[in-house]
Amino acid sequence: MKLSIVATLYKSSKYINEFNSRISHEVKKITDDYELIFVDDGSPDDSLNKAVFLQEKDRKIKIIELSRNFGHHKAIMTGLSHAKGDFVFLIDSDLEEDPELLGRFWKEMQSNNNFDVVYGVQKERKGGWFERNSGRIFYYIFNKLVDEIEYPIDTLTSRIMTKRYVDDVIKHKESEYDLWSIFGFTGYKSKGILCNKEYKGSTTYTFAKKIDMAINIIASTSKKPLQLIFYFGSFISLTSFIYLVYLFILSFTLNTPPGWSSLMVILVFILGVLILSMGILGIYISVIFQESKKRPVIIKEIHKSK
Repeated sequence: MKLSIVATLYKSSKYINEFNSRISHEVKKITDDYELIFVDDGSPDDSLNKAVFLQEKDRKIKIIELSRNFGHHKAIMTGLSHAKGDFVFLIDSDLEEDPELLGRFWKEMQSNNNFDVVYGVQKERKGGWFERNSGRIFYYIFNKLVDEIEYPIDTLTSRIMTKRYVDDVIKHKESEYDLWSIFGFTGYKSKGILCNKEYKGSTTYTFAKKIDMAINIIASTSKKPLQLIFYFGSFISLTSFIYLVYLFILSFTLNTPPGWSSLMVILVFILGVLILSMGILGIYISVIFQESKKRPVIIKEIHKSK
């Protein structure tokens, strides 16, 4: 098979018909030897029913129904693991990213055989002032914490990949992961292309989900926070020892200070550092706990055309 297209479904009911029409039209410009894989990530609307209806008319469509909502990245990984094409095009079905990017990425991939991945990069980050700037701050902090990869800023879901690259991506068996980090860790030569991204005015990623995701990404990818605890703890210990020597010297003079204020400040400061350190350790322990259980993504049913 020449080309696989992978798209996830979550609250996609009002987009799926148009998406299917546009992506089918675009892929037929390239080849008739293709498959369109929809992964239903426990969508609460009738996205699955609409996908099944489309499948009845189009034998190219394959539907993977997950038993519940496992999350965007795990749904994508499930779709990639079932893709059979020599090339795999990944895209969200909510039309924020144009299905016509397939043709553009395909031409770029075919013009240079050195690339195993061609992906989209937003020309301008979507959302309001807070969303745009908080995203930039996260990318800056994350790239400072991770040495092994450079986390690309403002990348889109949309990308076309060779089969050998996809095969190596799905070798990662973590249960807690950030897919974009795995893309980076996998390596290979890649190229980013500036693209426009539409903004619907709403998102399934709430602020709380984004905070939780940011913490999980850092904890599952970087060891630097643990190293920073060690260095910061060493600094506090050294500072405390120097201050202790200072107080010892003052005890032999006539100007010995009462010391209660400075002592309380030190105690409160150290207590705060200890609580923060325990919190960071707790996050890492929770990631280890989740990994140790090795819970799978459960596929309820694979719908095939009759």
